[in-house]
Amino acid sequence: MKKLLTIMKKLFICILWLYCCSLYVNIEAEAKVSLPVIFGDNMVLQQNADVPLWGKAAPGKTVQVKTSWDKKSYKTVAGEDGKWKVVVKTQSYGGPYEITISDGKSLTLQNIMLGEVWLCSGQSNMEMPLAGWGRIKNYEQEIANANYPNIRLFQVSRATAYTPLDDCQATGWNPCSPAVIPEFSATAYFFARNLYEKYHIPVGLIHTSWGGTFAEAWTSTEALKSMPSFEYAATQIENKAPEIAELRKNYAAEKKAWDEKFAASDIGMHKGKWFNPSLDDSAWKQMHVPGLWEEQGLPGFDGLIWFRKHIDVPASWKGKELLLSLGGIDDDDITYFNGVEIGRGKYGTSRNYKVPAKLVKEKDNVIAVRVLDSGGNGGFYGDKQDLKLTLSDGNSIALAGDWKYNISIDMKNFDPIPQDYNDPYHPGVLFNAMVNPLIPYTIRGAIWYQGEANTWRAYQYRDLLPVMIQDWRRRWNNDFPFYIVQLAAYTDIKENPEESDWAELREAQLKTLNLENTGMAVTIDIGDAKDIHPKNKQEVGRRLALIAMADVYGEKIEYSGPLYDSYRIEGDTIRIRFTHVESGLKTSDGGELKGFAIAGPDHKFYWAEARIDGQDVLVYSPQVKMPVAVRYAWANNPVCNLYNGAGLPASPFRTDDWDGYTRNNK
Repeated sequence: MKKLLTIMKKLFICILWLYCCSLYVNIEAEAKVSLPVIFGDNMVLQQNADVPLWGKAAPGKTVQVKTSWDKKSYKTVAGEDGKWKVVVKTQSYGGPYEITISDGKSLTLQNIMLGEVWLCSGQSNMEMPLAGWGRIKNYEQEIANANYPNIRLFQVSRATAYTPLDDCQATGWNPCSPAVIPEFSATAYFFARNLYEKYHIPVGLIHTSWGGTFAEAWTSTEALKSMPSFEYAATQIENKAPEIAELRKNYAAEKKAWDEKFAASDIGMHKGKWFNPSLDDSAWKQMHVPGLWEEQGLPGFDGLIWFRKHIDVPASWKGKELLLSLGGIDDDDITYFNGVEIGRGKYGTSRNYKVPAKLVKEKDNVIAVRVLDSGGNGGFYGDKQDLKLTLSDGNSIALAGDWKYNISIDMKNFDPIPQDYNDPYHPGVLFNAMVNPLIPYTIRGAIWYQGEANTWRAYQYRDLLPVMIQDWRRRWNNDFPFYIVQLAAYTDIKENPEESDWAELREAQLKTLNLENTGMAVTIDIGDAKDIHPKNKQEVGRRLALIAMADVYGEKIEYSGPLYDSYRIEGDTIRIRFTHVESGLKTSDGGELKGFAIAGPDHKFYWAEARIDGQDVLVYSPQVKMPVAVRYAWANNPVCNLYNGAGLPASPFRTDDWDGYTRNNK
């Protein structure tokens, strides 16, 4: 018995020892240092700067950071919450380097470059990728040539939050190559490419944008409370954050129930089977495609519409696989070919669907597209050449033109969509989830392409954008350069001068240049009347890069088109003076000036005659004997042609400040 007790005692001590060892190992494993996703292999750190590195470790643990470029070592101790931070000093550009971080267990970050880091943000025109739904000009060739391993790409994933987050979701840092560039921001890439080809300094691009979003969503609620028009909403976001977190949990179930009810109410899907090729659609109305339905007899309509198109193909195409391309669709679609579903997509996705060979016949093929739009514009948009049916050899049949359509559900007669607290349209929610986690990662500056969503509140944007810029700078503790892309031309050209919310938004962007260390790329000449996402992102990136070359790198170059400076009334003529005209003034086509309008005391504008006089422009109209105001390119899609000698377009402007569309919109 005594011998048995001795054996049991030894066994107990052994088990206790193994348990303690296991506990120690677990503590050590848990203690291993962790980093936010912004830090990783292939990253770019800002050159010649004091750069913070931060993360988490076990409370009280000593964390050591070693940098290979200067062989220096930095130490700190993790706080009670496990957080730690050190500030390392970087040198002039170069690499690759390594950083080793250890709290007893080492973590090594490899292939790090020192160079220039730029934050790239905004809505869909910043988000617009080279391929995918963007398909910029010459995208296939641009992708094939995108072999720049010293341009590094960091893509922040879409997310929202009602309180500021410490970390974000992202793809991590990737060297630029044809494999990774297709879905990255085209504007950001071309900006970086211009800088890299000029200076051969590594460039890191942090891309964080989301199509269709408002500027206030990218601004902190703390900053928004300084604006009377946002004070209440921003305060509500802060006060209701815990409640909203619970509502977000319930949303998925509520939305699923709503979707099921909505789908069951779709007579085109369940009763009429409007995708059936044998359906008699002779009584359906016609609509031109591409074209938004609000502009074709359905103003303000939100809901579900089915479209149908009958198409014959050459006899040689029968039984062969085809590619159906539908361009852009706002918002969601389900597409059928001869009664069989071949694809579905959401707003911002590419509508290119393979048609199985077995579905293709020679005569009377039927394409049916179920289009749902829950707010704003709806229908097909983009270039007519994007709508086509294509054989593998490249031959295609155009599909633009008249399509049959029928309304299935009008949202006015249906239950409201459940409130989505995950959506990106609330004040502060994108700042919290997609900007705050990046702070204080050291950046050289920021580029910003946004404003389309805020056009109907353009006067408010005069305050909002500067507030956002200053808020970001304060949080980064860095008055970094901030470069804006002014909105391009869009929608139909108007015959006579008139008010324009898009012009007022461009004016708000122009006024933001009053804030120090800002710049603006004018793109009024490279827009598209039918596409809010113009394809020439190469030139957008180049014009942004010109600003950086002059502002950051001290190049003695012209980096801006003519900007309105002042005016003087000289009898029946108004003289307009500009800045950025040292290289002279000219028209883009060598012809007479276009785009100027003039008004008298009655505030009624007439198209004006204009001519270049040295570095000024003289504006006149026989219909206005006592002129008091001039406007240039003041329209959604103006016809205008004033440039400077450097080939950069003049910004739209006006000399008056009379009430327009948006002064009182909040």
